[in-house]
Amino acid sequence: MKVVTAPKIEPKPNFIEAQCAARGMRMTEQRRVIARVIADAIDHPDVEELYRRCHKIDEHISISTVYRTVKLFEDAGIIERHDFREGRARYEQSPDSHHDHLINLRTGEVIEFQSEEIERLQAEVARRLGYRLVDHRLELYAVPLDENKNKQ
Repeated sequence: MKVVTAPKIEPKPNFIEAQCAARGMRMTEQRRVIARVIADAIDHPDVEELYRRCHKIDEHISISTVYRTVKLFEDAGIIERHDFREGRARYEQSPDSHHDHLINLRTGEVIEFQSEEIERLQAEVARRLGYRLVDHRLELYAVPLDENKNKQ
């Protein structure tokens, strides 16, 4: 009797892995794990949180490997670093399209949003001051209007 096994199917590379390949970066298995954890994150994790998530997948990943890999990805422009006033850098995959952030000061939740009205206003302010806006980063720090919402 001949046993036929299904071919091993590798997961499709995510954006970060594809960007690393396009830049000729060597991708170790640990870097792949880190890339996938960042790509799957929806919450702008810091390095310590990335380490916790990666360590659940591969217990051989060290925090120093995560720090080095995050720095490598950041320097290559593959991920973005954010400092949301809490004394720790948080990261996200470099976005396909521009967005801004609203940070809930009570919970630390980061909400991504887009507003054409804000984009137009920023360009107009730059123009009135004699400039052409080429880039910007907007971070709004807020507390919920409802005092009971998201209390810690």
